[in-house]
Amino acid sequence: MNFELTPEQQQLADSVSKYLSQNYAFEQRKAIVHSSSGVSDAVWHTFAEMGLTAMTLPEADGGFGGGAMDMMAVMEALGEALVVEPLLDNVALAGRLVARLGNASQRATVLPGLMEGRLRLAFAGLEPGHRYDLVPQHTHAKAQGQGWVLNGHKAVVTGASTAQHLVVSAVTPGGVSVFLVDAQAAGVTMNPSRTVDGMRVADVGFKDVVLSADALLGQEGAALPFIEEAADFATALLCAEAIGAMKSANDATLDYLKQRKQFGVPIASFQVLQHRMVEMYICTEQARSLSILAASKVDGTSDAKDRARAVSAAKIKIADAARQVSQEAVQLHGGMGMTEELKISHTFRRLTMIAQQLGDADHHLERYAALT
Repeated sequence: MNFELTPEQQQLADSVSKYLSQNYAFEQRKAIVHSSSGVSDAVWHTFAEMGLTAMTLPEADGGFGGGAMDMMAVMEALGEALVVEPLLDNVALAGRLVARLGNASQRATVLPGLMEGRLRLAFAGLEPGHRYDLVPQHTHAKAQGQGWVLNGHKAVVTGASTAQHLVVSAVTPGGVSVFLVDAQAAGVTMNPSRTVDGMRVADVGFKDVVLSADALLGQEGAALPFIEEAADFATALLCAEAIGAMKSANDATLDYLKQRKQFGVPIASFQVLQHRMVEMYICTEQARSLSILAASKVDGTSDAKDRARAVSAAKIKIADAARQVSQEAVQLHGGMGMTEELKISHTFRRLTMIAQQLGDADHHLERYAALT
């Protein structure tokens, strides 16, 4: 497999990295995290101008038709800068489901606004008490007249409070379906919160939410394979984001070891610490290789089991590497590694959350075993 980026992929990644280095420094990020919305409209519009919100959407709808491989280096740059804007949830989950399931009218209503940065989406898929189960248990939609009535509850919906539309999975008479719901519709309630890594999420309730017939995306009862495919696609991109965060942790730790002195010499000269840094680097590179494999599989295979195995294998390794690299980085920084003032503590939190997001190691081990 060719691990090298194409010139176009490298150029885009360099542009994103340059923009973030100039406009998303650690102090600027902290200001965004502590703002009322928890995201930056200016950053989001710049992402749209750079084509990030359109990169993986179909060319027929005005996107660039790219895949996970095209976004890998971009996600690494976002991970390195600890970007809190929910690009992954908008494009790889909610936007992808609209693009795959929506009819021409639905796509024309939603996707241009998403690609231009005028409209934001959030995927409401997980439910309280059911961890990573993509099959809804307590959210139901019943036919009423020419439309539907939606009831239920979704948990930890990233970006819900800033989204104009929610893409909601629900049980219908024919199976699992997906609906496009106005976030301001009567009966929709939100309980927003901030996660330990600075992301904004919300628990979302639906109480007798009346939906029109065109709120249903795709065929009634046939959405589960599309949800699973979108989750695998998003997981592959999340793995790439983790690689960027681990690279940041490795670089920051090496810089610190070179500056910190004991007995009149930099502690980077101590062989035992060099060995630990090498282990962190090897761990990151092994995770990168599996991440690339997962991205290639979600782009290039029509075999759902083959894709799922590759994605789960990558996520297992990412979860293990995220734990090792983040904990080693903090320990090598000493007590100050957990202070708010150092970026490394925030990188530790983000890597800890990535290890849980879209399925932890135990979940993906069980999934991998079931697929073999």
